Amino acid sequence: MSSIDIFPWNDNFNTGIPKIDEQHKKLAQLLNLLASHVAFQSNIPALNVIFDELAEYAVYHFNSEEKIWDEYLANDPIESAHHQFHNSFLTEVLKLKAEENTKPANKVIEEVLAFLTRWLAAHILESDRYMATIVQAMQSGMLLDAAKKYAAEKMRGATKALIDIILSIYESLSTNTLHLMRELAEQKRMALLLDDQERHFETLISITPVGVFETNKLGKYTYVNAQWSEITGLTSDLATGSDWTQSLHPEDKDHVYAEWTNAIAENRSFQLEYRILHANGEYVWVFGQSVAYKSKLKDRSGYISTITDITKRKQTELALQASHQQINTLLNSMAEGAYGIDAHGYCTFVNQSFLNILGYTSSEEVIGKHIHELIHHSHPDGSHYPASECLAYKAYRHNENIHVADEVFWRKDGTSVFVEYWSQPIFKHDILTGAIATFIDITERKQAEHQQRVAATAFESQEGMMVTDANNVILRVNRAFTRITGYEAEDAVGQTPRLLSSGHQDKLFYKSMWEHINNAGEWEGEIWNRRKNGEVYPEHLTITAVKDTNGIVTNYVATLADITLSKAASDEIKTLAFYDPLTRLPNRRLLVDRLRQALASSARSGQKGALLFIDLDHFKTLNDTLGHDVGDQLLKQVADRLTACVREDDTVARLGGDEFVVLLEGLNKGEIEAAAHTEAIGEKILHSLSQTYRLGTYEHHSTPSIGVTLFDDHQFEVETLLKQADIAMYEVKSSGRNALRFFDPKMQEAIAIRVDLEQDLRKAIELKQFQLYYQIQVNSAGKTLGAEVLIRWPHPKRGMISPSSFIPLAEETGLILPIGQWVLDAACAQLKLWQENAITRDLTLSVNVSAKQFLQKDFVEQVQMTVQRHNTDPTRLKLELTESMLINKVSEIIAKMNALGEIGIKFSLDDFGTGYSSLQYLKQLPLYQLKIDQSFVRDITNDVQDQAIVRTIIAMANNLNLSVIAEGVETETQRRHLLNAGCTHYQGYLFSKPIPIHEFEQLLIKNE
Repeated sequence: MSSIDIFPWNDNFNTGIPKIDEQHKKLAQLLNLLASHVAFQSNIPALNVIFDELAEYAVYHFNSEEKIWDEYLANDPIESAHHQFHNSFLTEVLKLKAEENTKPANKVIEEVLAFLTRWLAAHILESDRYMATIVQAMQSGMLLDAAKKYAAEKMRGATKALIDIILSIYESLSTNTLHLMRELAEQKRMALLLDDQERHFETLISITPVGVFETNKLGKYTYVNAQWSEITGLTSDLATGSDWTQSLHPEDKDHVYAEWTNAIAENRSFQLEYRILHANGEYVWVFGQSVAYKSKLKDRSGYISTITDITKRKQTELALQASHQQINTLLNSMAEGAYGIDAHGYCTFVNQSFLNILGYTSSEEVIGKHIHELIHHSHPDGSHYPASECLAYKAYRHNENIHVADEVFWRKDGTSVFVEYWSQPIFKHDILTGAIATFIDITERKQAEHQQRVAATAFESQEGMMVTDANNVILRVNRAFTRITGYEAEDAVGQTPRLLSSGHQDKLFYKSMWEHINNAGEWEGEIWNRRKNGEVYPEHLTITAVKDTNGIVTNYVATLADITLSKAASDEIKTLAFYDPLTRLPNRRLLVDRLRQALASSARSGQKGALLFIDLDHFKTLNDTLGHDVGDQLLKQVADRLTACVREDDTVARLGGDEFVVLLEGLNKGEIEAAAHTEAIGEKILHSLSQTYRLGTYEHHSTPSIGVTLFDDHQFEVETLLKQADIAMYEVKSSGRNALRFFDPKMQEAIAIRVDLEQDLRKAIELKQFQLYYQIQVNSAGKTLGAEVLIRWPHPKRGMISPSSFIPLAEETGLILPIGQWVLDAACAQLKLWQENAITRDLTLSVNVSAKQFLQKDFVEQVQMTVQRHNTDPTRLKLELTESMLINKVSEIIAKMNALGEIGIKFSLDDFGTGYSSLQYLKQLPLYQLKIDQSFVRDITNDVQDQAIVRTIIAMANNLNLSVIAEGVETETQRRHLLNAGCTHYQGYLFSKPIPIHEFEQLLIKNE
């Protein structure tokens, strides 16, 4: 069944108390479901079931809501009156339902719907919003009387007037919506008749073997057949209304569009080969034909076109062209230099690496010249190298493959380069015609050999060194090894490192150490070893695995240093580095180390572990009110209570501030059992941390929010687990605090999607991927006044991304600031261009400015500098502010508007009538224009409430000597209603949708 929103929810109905707002939404959903059954004439028993469910849920909601009010307003007259208001709801509903025996059922339920709609709107906007404002004020620290006064101030004045308008709108909305849906049902029946005729046409056209499509005079698809869809991969729904030239390959678009334009001008057909984008992202070659047709209906004239897939033929043609390019690409992609010579030693070709290695800029410098005399004329010592002795020549003189491992070639600048080269003969029809040679620069290899000699010297360093084979048999030690351990080389060689074992480390330690070496290729740490004289000493040991080219370990190299003197000092440093100085709990660094060990242990044992992220609720309030010294007392007591709640082997750590983490190890292997065990410990922590704290002379009550994530192997990253637990904790915060919640991967997925979009948004700012679209603004005579610029984001992979998807993210992350500046720059640059043209010099451009952008301290200076930078006439620039911006910092906003107004910039108040701003500020604001929101224009032809609101706005603008413009004008009837009401400036689809600049300027010429 279809559904309608007889009570369309929006953020204006949020009270700010999540639990109450969630239940209000549920009431609205049940009300809309009941309305849908009535609108679409469902059976009466189903209506009764939904009606009963609505009543039952209302009772549940009243009980839940009153518990919240009672916590703050117990025995208060306001709370008692609110309780009576709830009772009146059930009384009135039962009274209306009782009329079912004397009136038709639908009539009764329509009356019930009208009552419920108004009652619910009044309940939320007046009563609940007032009480929620009191509660929120008390939660912020106000006393009851002050909170009441604060709430009364917020609810009176223009807010009350706007609430009355909304209540009146919703009262008539229910009946009008239901009647409208029934009228639409009749229209649907007529549409089915038309659809039958369309299917007949579809059947006829489907038998043609080519793709057929129809466009209007503007090139917009109006019809495509199945064969067209098969060729393009697009359905008719996706194609209809879009421009047929959008899918053209960028390289083909200009000449195809030019030919199509000429054909239109000359009233003739045309045919071309071109590429179009298939839905799978690949381009398809087609042969296209198009012919104009004229319809008796003026707006049906356009073009009928056909396309035939010629991709395979074109691919064959292109493959032949690409073959030669592939050969050149292959040669030039080789890291080795390559060249060919004929039977006399003259160069026939070279690749790019040849040029790079030997310092030539182009092949013309080499081809045709004798290669030996060019690059191989001297021995490594610089003495002459006769061509007759050149080994490379054997390749074609004696039909031999030649390999020289160490040779010298000479660069263009006369310097030498060490190379290894290969040469082999070339045959053509069994006739030896020359040779091909390849070579590599082995300068780095030569340097490596030198470094090996240096390394041999470095082996005898101040640190002890020991080299073993792959089986840990000692092959070599240096003199420092003997000095530290007391063992001479003859004592150690042939033995294993067990020779030094002190017995202080157990088998598990060595097993873990070798697992790390085998996995990571190295290990570094402290160890206790024994000298030859029996003395045990602390040693810093580094072991590195040496691998051959196949990745197989051939040796181990150990470096050791006696750290006896620094050990005591390092123990003290370790305490400072790994423990929180306030609570003496492990800090983040030590927690991360233990968590890594826990992950490795979990992987071996199969037992699960858990990470609990704990944050104290409202801790900042305690610090701000009683001071940090009292906050520190609370943190110490929390640390003690947490330690008492867990086992001795578990870890309790403090990350900083009021954030603690508990690491549980050795839980059950079963996920359900491990989760249950974790939950039990979490509940124990919740109970313990919720008990009263004695903080000096104060008694304090605190609660925690706990996020939990489980782990069972080493595949998890430490930071990933901490992030998961942190996300779960913040989910608790957003749901009311003082609870425990496990991590849900869907949270992570949503965050990952948001992070990807944010990264793409930052890249879009850097690469300037945005575009401005222009929507025309006209007066009652059809004369162009200007345009509003609207940002668009054509993502290279995701396609066109709606502003509703990225603007909120930009607001949240602060990226709206560079985006807003880009829009302002682009608009001023466009105004400068328009100033040079007689048609456009008097036009204005409206630019939307976000609250965050406007409230920057230097916003006025930014705008002034932008206008000056582009040498733009500031009187042609109009900044649009939303009404919701006027709720806070009004005096600051007025000051900035006045400063910009002094240089001629105008201001338009957008979405007027929807933001519930205080009307008293309107007369203070230096506004130029009010913009009537499209929500009031949409139903102006048949909704008396919208008509009244529009007339009120126009009258208000006239009284304040302000211009007024209506947005969202889509029909001539709407325009006439607005004109009759006194509105003479318009914007909307009736005149043009938002379009790119080149289309907009064509529209201006057309209007002229």
